[in-house]
Amino acid sequence: MQKFFVSLMLAAATLAAVETRFWQHYDPADYEKATLHKVSLRSDGRVSLAPVFQETFDTNLPFLWAVAEDSKGNVYSGGGAPGAGKAKLFQIDAAGKGKSLVEVDGAAIQSIAIDRQDRVYMATSPDGKVYRVTNGQASVFYDPKAKYIWSMAFDSRGNLFLATGDKGEIHRVTPSGQGQVFFTADETHVRSLAVDAKDNVIAGTEPGGVVIRVSPAGEGFVLYQSSKREITSIAVGKDGVLYVAAVGAKTAAVAPPPAPVPIPSPTPAGAAAPRPVAAPIPATLTAAPAISGGSEIWRIDADGAPSRVWQHGSELVYALALDAQGRLLLGTGNRGRIYRLEEQRMYSTLVNSVSTQITALALSRSGAVHVATANVGKVFRLGPELEKEGSLESEALDAGAFSYWGRARFEGDVPGGAVALETRSGNLDRPQKNWSVWSAVPFHSTNGRMASPAARFLQYRLKLTASANGASPNVSLLEFAYLTKNVAPVVDAIEPTPANYRFPAPSTAASTASPQSLTLPPMGGRRSGSSVSLDSGSSSMSFAKGHIGVRWRSFDDNLDNLLHKVEIRGAAEREWKLMKESIRERQYSWDSTTLPDGRYQVRVTASDSPSNPPAGALAASLESELFLIDNTPPLISALAATPAPGRLTVRWKAKDALSVIEKAEYSINGGEWMTALPVTRLADSLELDYAVEVPRAASGEITIAVRVSDEFENQSVDKVTVR
Repeated sequence: MQKFFVSLMLAAATLAAVETRFWQHYDPADYEKATLHKVSLRSDGRVSLAPVFQETFDTNLPFLWAVAEDSKGNVYSGGGAPGAGKAKLFQIDAAGKGKSLVEVDGAAIQSIAIDRQDRVYMATSPDGKVYRVTNGQASVFYDPKAKYIWSMAFDSRGNLFLATGDKGEIHRVTPSGQGQVFFTADETHVRSLAVDAKDNVIAGTEPGGVVIRVSPAGEGFVLYQSSKREITSIAVGKDGVLYVAAVGAKTAAVAPPPAPVPIPSPTPAGAAAPRPVAAPIPATLTAAPAISGGSEIWRIDADGAPSRVWQHGSELVYALALDAQGRLLLGTGNRGRIYRLEEQRMYSTLVNSVSTQITALALSRSGAVHVATANVGKVFRLGPELEKEGSLESEALDAGAFSYWGRARFEGDVPGGAVALETRSGNLDRPQKNWSVWSAVPFHSTNGRMASPAARFLQYRLKLTASANGASPNVSLLEFAYLTKNVAPVVDAIEPTPANYRFPAPSTAASTASPQSLTLPPMGGRRSGSSVSLDSGSSSMSFAKGHIGVRWRSFDDNLDNLLHKVEIRGAAEREWKLMKESIRERQYSWDSTTLPDGRYQVRVTASDSPSNPPAGALAASLESELFLIDNTPPLISALAATPAPGRLTVRWKAKDALSVIEKAEYSINGGEWMTALPVTRLADSLELDYAVEVPRAASGEITIAVRVSDEFENQSVDKVTVR
């Protein structure tokens, strides 16, 4: 997000073009669309150099599920490919040279464990078996008769424990290869497994999302029941602290999961897409629509007390590990990120991998962390040293209008390293070749003036350099000053308002219309007849005979405050006469009886002078179309009543100099007014003839009054008496 601050912290209503504004970036959301290269971002917005993240081996497989290191520094990783029929184990020696070590039947190697004699054990799925690798040869070590083997771990006595599905069993296998069911969970899958310092087996399940502690004697105790469906990984920390990753929303009725469908590897152009093949892929790595609800990380203290330490609405945590400093690392998808939990419930985004999922993490004796990935299957090394250089490149920042760039500054700590900043600018909403070149900001201490040319958009690039001893600078805030070029305001519409109504005074404007009032429609709405809509609108007017008004639409791209001036002139006049100035509202009404009848124009001028110095203020005007002022009533003539048996025929003429005769009425002997239609039946002219038939008694006097009104509600009354 971009946060705007004005130099004197004025209210938003008084923002002015001549005031310097600022972009301030200090929150992770400010960098949501930024490109981070070899830098990490902490949850409080601090930017620093990331741990080194280096590819050590590309297996040319779509999936790797496991990674482990022996005492000699050899790294082992295993995975597979949909439909391949062979699971592969890879070895990367201490010198960094990788090779394919063995192949066995199965879709993938799901888990790897290494005993104290550096013997490698690997578990395959489906129809899972445990193989032991000796001198580059693999032989079946134990067959649990289970479809899946999700995880393995050794206890201090050399017993190997297996987490299996789809019967939810934990198997214990002795060093001689003799094994049996050690514990059965009331779940479909035991999905994750670890052994603590007391040789308790800690197991995570699916679909109930339960964490169970099983004692060496095989006695189970539920430590925690998650609101999520699946416990994907468990890490054992110091002093008996446990960390568990829970993912996926539970359904109302949990049915046995179908055979997982692997995420297909990229298909070459023109090639047929591979057919889905059942493979031992955790539920969290099935097609994305199958997983919802995000992830949570729970810490379970030695006394059993759980507390949530991290959550994300969309990231899926596949792997947990503790680094050399005891900080928890989270391997996630489907954006290939590694997070690290910091103190005080903060966390850092360390890595954005080229692979889609981080599937396994293993701490090396050197202090580095080995990382296995899927989509595509690669092995990486994370840390322990930091990158020497890194950068953060922002999205295009939009000033809203052509702007001048001022000073840039940062807040943070630079322990012997360096912080550099570059900017570039342009008038397209995306940086490309038609922008300016990158220009360095010459810092003096922590601030310097930007050299990029004035434009609408700005982009910055932050560069961090480590100190000689490898310490990283930390940047907690970036600030960029800019001044938008003042542009003239715009008046783009003027409308006259109905006659005989006026706007309320600004200080006494009523919030609702009074009974004798009207509500104008939005600007641009046309009258659909002689009446005015009372249903909707934005401005209320009250009845006032002889008044008329105008309203207008004006705006300013700089968000300046505006003052308006209203002038008027007759159709045959040359000069404008001032009516009112310094109007903050966008409406004005006046007593039109002070002007002769006729056609007039108004000119509205908008000025941004409240927000700019006199020399820099700009103004713009718009002239209205001609409109009519008419305060003279129509003339009634030739009023006469012609007797006939039982009735009278009353005739008259009505004429107005400027406006259409809108209405005519008659009354008999002071009775109610009744509408009279013109002889033509249409009230569409300045001059109209009327004739009405009225009943008459055999004798006696009768008086007929007639009343006519023009469009401006000017009225005339006349009468005729028949004896």
